[in-house]
Amino acid sequence: MRIERLASGDRDTVAAAAALFDTPPRAEAIERFLASHTHHLLMAFEGEGPVGFVTGVETTHPDKGTEMFLYELSVAPEHRRRGIGTALVAELGRLARERGCYAMWVATDTDNTAAIATYRSAGASEPEAVVVLDWTFEGSQET
Repeated sequence: MRIERLASGDRDTVAAAAALFDTPPRAEAIERFLASHTHHLLMAFEGEGPVGFVTGVETTHPDKGTEMFLYELSVAPEHRRRGIGTALVAELGRLARERGCYAMWVATDTDNTAAIATYRSAGASEPEAVVVLDWTFEGSQET
């Protein structure tokens, strides 16, 4: 298994990994994501085929500096429980440190035991309980 950091111009590689995403990636969103120097997509391959990915987004605040938000982790069902997810998370953490981030964080559902186990095995710890709130903007297809 090898992990590659994708960059602008790797749109076809992302599109070929469509089965790993919640919905098929949109060309304009792929380009926008990969073109940003603060957005990161690391993909795991076995042979030539993609078997997993992790995305991270650097967020900066004036009084805190920059941290890495682990946006999404996915491993193909037939490749799970082999350390691929842990390796992807660890590689994102390495990249975050390399880029000067002071921390990395992720949110997941409390009943997602597989994700929690993966994040813990990659060195994550649980902070005090938090509440996550969100807004959904009807009709928005922003890329």
